[in-house]
Amino acid sequence: MEIRPATLADAAKIADLLTQLGYPGTEKFIREKILKLTGHPDADLAVAVAEGEVLGFISLHFIPQLGLAGSFARISYLCVDDTVRGRGVGGRLEAYCEQCARERGCDRIELHCHSRREQAHKFYRRQGYEASPFYLMKKLD
Repeated sequence: MEIRPATLADAAKIADLLTQLGYPGTEKFIREKILKLTGHPDADLAVAVAEGEVLGFISLHFIPQLGLAGSFARISYLCVDDTVRGRGVGGRLEAYCEQCARERGCDRIELHCHSRREQAHKFYRRQGYEASPFYLMKKLD
């Protein structure tokens, strides 16, 4: 298995994975999003590939901290195809994130994961993540 940068050729599979994650309809705009992420200096979009097939992806953002020396990395999305979950793909993608975060001088990795995603919570705990005490959000129309 290799982890490589996502390309427009991966658009259909990434849209399929997002549907598995609970975000249907992304095929309408996924190409535009891939171009934005792959062209942004503080973002990374990578796919896990084996035998030419995309098995999962991870979307990352790197955010400078004004009041602290380091930056932090945020996992925006991490999804592994439901047919290969439990085979180490997610762990490889998370390790890729950690490597990128260290290379960019980040002092931590953050992510938001809805409470309904119990299996994802177990995965992240196995990777060493801890619950953060508080999170606020304001939706914009």
